[in-house]
This record gives sequence, structure tokens and C-alpha cells, in this order.
Amino acid sequence: MTILQDATTAPDLPSIGAPNASPIEGTKSVRVPHAHVSVRQARRIVSADLTARGVDRVVVEEAEAVVSEFVGNAVFHARPLADGCVRVRWKVKSGAVEVEVRDGGSDTVPKPVRHSLWAVRGRGLRIVRSMAHEWGVQDERNGRTVWAALGGPSRRRRL
Repeated sequence: MTILQDATTAPDLPSIGAPNASPIEGTKSVRVPHAHVSVRQARRIVSADLTARGVDRVVVEEAEAVVSEFVGNAVFHARPLADGCVRVRWKVKSGAVEVEVRDGGSDTVPKPVRHSLWAVRGRGLRIVRSMAHEWGVQDERNGRTVWAALGGPSRRRRL
């Protein structure tokens, strides 16, 4: 599997975040193939980076769940970007983490579905909504971005 690393605005990160220190701020992104195996890979990359930055463990775990859901939905429901990938981007600022996944879009709009005891699928965005301070979907000319703010409010408010 090929993972394409995009530029980062964060300084070189230590291998383990310093306890009781403020998280290292910055933005990072990766492009992963539009494939089911990318869900696990994206989750591991984001988790390792946030842990190294010293982000609170609860927020890291929430980010893992959100990345898994967003990348899984992008692979299952949407088209890839023009390069055959899905872009995962995350930003750490003031202790909060904003995660976004961009794909090539689809004919359906991501939204939480009604609760059903018998449903096999459809709980993921309800779980994201329960963890995220806020989340949203932004349609763009060549795709769609789904994002969530964890551990505090987003600075963008693109709902």
C-alpha cells in the first residue's frame, strides 16, 4: 500500500509527547488509496501523530474513531479523488483537534440515520456526532469534505 505524505506545518515531533505539556500545534495530511485497507492505515497514522504531539488520550481515541468512520464512508459510499486516493487531514490547535476527510463526492449526502435496533450499518455518524464538539460536510466542485472538531470548537464553522 502506498501512503502519500503531504506537507506538514508542525515541527519535527518527538517520539512521545511530553506529559503535562501543551500539545504541539500544526497541520498534517496524508493521501491513502481508495481501499478498505486504508481505514486501518489512516487511523494508525493519525493516532501516532497525535500521540507524539502530546494530545490528550481521550481526544486521540475520538480521532481514531472519527477517522475510521470518515475514511470507511469515503471508501464505501464515495468516489476517489482524481489521483485514486482519499485525503486525510488533521490539525491541532489550542488542545483541540480537527479531522477532515476529502473524497471525490457521491450522489448521497453524509448524515446520521435514524436509530434502528435491527440495522447492520448506519450508526457511525451518530457516534461521530456524539463525540464531536461539532462536525460538518462541505461539498466542493471536485469532491466533498467531511470534518469534525474534537476536544473543543472548530475555528472554521463550515456547517
